[in-house]
Amino acid sequence: MTDRDPDEDILTALDWQGAPVVCAECAHAVLLGKGRCQPLRACVHDRYARRIERFFKQNPNFANDYLGHPYFEVRALAARHADEFRLPALLNDPDEVVRWAAVSRLPYRYLLRLRADPHREVRIRVAGRLDDGDLIALMGDEDYQVRLTVARRIRPELLTLMMRDPDTQVRRTVATRIPTGSLLELARDPVDDVRLEVARRLPAGLLHLLSEDPDWRVRYEVASRIEAGHVLQQLTHNDDEAVAARARERLFGSSAASGDQILH
Repeated sequence: MTDRDPDEDILTALDWQGAPVVCAECAHAVLLGKGRCQPLRACVHDRYARRIERFFKQNPNFANDYLGHPYFEVRALAARHADEFRLPALLNDPDEVVRWAAVSRLPYRYLLRLRADPHREVRIRVAGRLDDGDLIALMGDEDYQVRLTVARRIRPELLTLMMRDPDTQVRRTVATRIPTGSLLELARDPVDDVRLEVARRLPAGLLHLLSEDPDWRVRYEVASRIEAGHVLQQLTHNDDEAVAARARERLFGSSAASGDQILH
């Protein structure tokens, strides 16, 4: 696979402010003859990130010099190659791309400083890397995607703290991972999709609690998994034909589901 620049058909090299890049005026002009930079290909002054990145890959020793550059792409790409001891200062950079580029190379403890980052994308990425105990602080994050990431990663035993999250998608995720002993509280969730996830995991002996659920999908799941008995017989008369057919199939076989079996 070739490292083709999607912007290589642009014949004029422009900097981040739209001005032409003049190699003769560049402090790195000597690198041209050494093949370590190339107009429209590898240039720290170009506006395109791929070209900036190629420059730093070929000249990582210059990365420290560009950590204060006014263009955020230059700072972020320089952070990938700069000396590690220079990176903590970038955690206060005004641009979220730079802050993440810095913390992604720093020891774990620096992630904790970005749990309250003002940008949601940074907090989402931080939540994707933190350990259980350090994720608890993000359970109440204002952004549902941050909380969703927490719900997908945190130890299941801790998900009881998220059962009343205001977002449906978060509660659905909680319902798929929480220990079964805590599922019953979610069985009373006001959103059908959450209760459906509960019905899929609730022990068969407790499914009767959802046999009259207002959502037919939940009742269908009950009819599919509940043990044969009085409740399953009741479901053969359910108002929803799909539910009733599933219950008949469980009790009497596939022919009954199609209406061949007469129930009394």
